[in-house]
Amino acid sequence: MTRVLTRTDLEALLEPAACLAALREGFRAADAAAVPGQRVRTDLPFPGTATALIPGLLPGIDAYTAKVNAKFPGARPALRGVICLHSGADGELLALLDSATVTAWRTGLAAALGTALLAPAGYDVLGVIGAGAQAELTLRGLESECRPGQLVVHDTDSGRAAAFAARYGGRVLDSAGAVAKAADTVLLATWSRTPLLALADTRAGQHFTSLGTDEPGKRELAPDLLDAALLIVDDEELAARMGALAAPGLTRTTADATLTDVLRGTHPGRTSARQRTVYAPVGLPWQDLALTWLAWREAERRGVGATIDLLN
Repeated sequence: MTRVLTRTDLEALLEPAACLAALREGFRAADAAAVPGQRVRTDLPFPGTATALIPGLLPGIDAYTAKVNAKFPGARPALRGVICLHSGADGELLALLDSATVTAWRTGLAAALGTALLAPAGYDVLGVIGAGAQAELTLRGLESECRPGQLVVHDTDSGRAAAFAARYGGRVLDSAGAVAKAADTVLLATWSRTPLLALADTRAGQHFTSLGTDEPGKRELAPDLLDAALLIVDDEELAARMGALAAPGLTRTTADATLTDVLRGTHPGRTSARQRTVYAPVGLPWQDLALTWLAWREAERRGVGATIDLLN
């Protein structure tokens, strides 16, 4: 039997602290998986793109994931898809899960880890540019990692920005530049294909987490800012092929380290109060497995979600 888990099911099953722990351990261990994950993206003859992440693998978990997403920026929601959880013993399809929910949780919470590790010590003001589901999960993750004292928000949809700010006790600003001016740490989670912030918009000591660099052509930070900052990514090869290191006009060809290096202590991360830092992940297949495995095991225990026999 295959268990089907909808967004409502997943939001009842997933818990930020447990997910953060799974992601933290995954960053430390994922490169020991027997087969490296792949991220495949293609254009479509429609106003969107298709992305597949395979296989999601982690040492110690006898299962793997395959995820297929449709990304249509003009749609609401802009991302839709499915994650298949397969048994590693015989390939049984254990579960089908809503990929938009899992993607938001694993991306937002991994961003919270990177932000907490690299942000200036004791920072007070967090800026959010792009008030969507991923930013929401990052804030939820930061509540346990390093909760900011104040919040400023900008979104091209003013109503969405206002609602986001109201939920978290923040205030709305009228531009990305205004957010960078007000905040010590800035989270960008947009579909932008034009840089929203350049070096001149920033000041020494700020941190930037850029989530909108997960496929070719998407840009949130200008090349001069990426060149000047301590740049941390989740995967060097993917960042060079489709992420922050693929930005046109960039002088640098490599990142300073990966988040795995920082979590393991093989790279110190921020070393100066005046250092600009950037965390620019692409998103990795094992992250889907880390959260999917948690959700499926809890669903089995509690009997959450429908079950179907696709072979019947």
